[in-house]
Amino acid sequence: MRNLTETVKHLLIINGIFFLATLTLGNQVYDWFALHYPTNPKFEFWQPLTHMFMHGDISHIFFNMFGLWMFGTPLEQMWGKQKFIFFYLSTGFGAAALQLLLYYYQVDHVNSALTDFGFSALEISAFYETAELPTAAINSIGERQLSGAFNAFRSVMVGASGALYGVLVGFAMLFPNAQLMLLFPPIPVRAKYLVPILIFADLFFGFSSYSIGPIAHFAHVGGAVTGLAMMWYWKKKEINNNRWDL
Repeated sequence: MRNLTETVKHLLIINGIFFLATLTLGNQVYDWFALHYPTNPKFEFWQPLTHMFMHGDISHIFFNMFGLWMFGTPLEQMWGKQKFIFFYLSTGFGAAALQLLLYYYQVDHVNSALTDFGFSALEISAFYETAELPTAAINSIGERQLSGAFNAFRSVMVGASGALYGVLVGFAMLFPNAQLMLLFPPIPVRAKYLVPILIFADLFFGFSSYSIGPIAHFAHVGGAVTGLAMMWYWKKKEINNNRWDL
């Protein structure tokens, strides 16, 4: 049984507390602590942090917490608690940033199109409340683009998945030959192969229409890219510190 390190244990407890709060208090907890689009009235400045501890259902939190225990524990054992928590939170922020950047592109593009069509700021704001527009505007701008912007503005981001993807990248770079067992099919795959496959899968589903359920694929990619950048920087700094000047 893998030992449970201090920071991972505290993260598991905090996630559990937030999940229990959602079960007892309901949607109000999501309004307070899930991450909303920055111009949405429900957005609060603490949500980029608190959304990492929120989850949608029991399977969501179970698999995220299992992954945190499985891959976060060896990282904390190697780095210590301060470096690990800095890495974990940074990748979570990076995940949120990339997903919000995508949402901003969708919302801004539609806002510009609506403005060009002659809508006022108040009328555009009303669209994000009701999703109602004249047929002429829908035909001109496109139902798919309007739907994407509407969903982006009203998005509710929850979960530790983005930070977990950063942890997975860190694990794969430190333990590239570790054998990880897939669930379906149950075959062993080395970490250095499995993690890139997961990232490319998120890119594929993120750019395609094949995604199943409301999954923030680009948040996964954002966490992975942030983790990769931090690992590359730390590795480069370590090499430079150990270099001998002759």
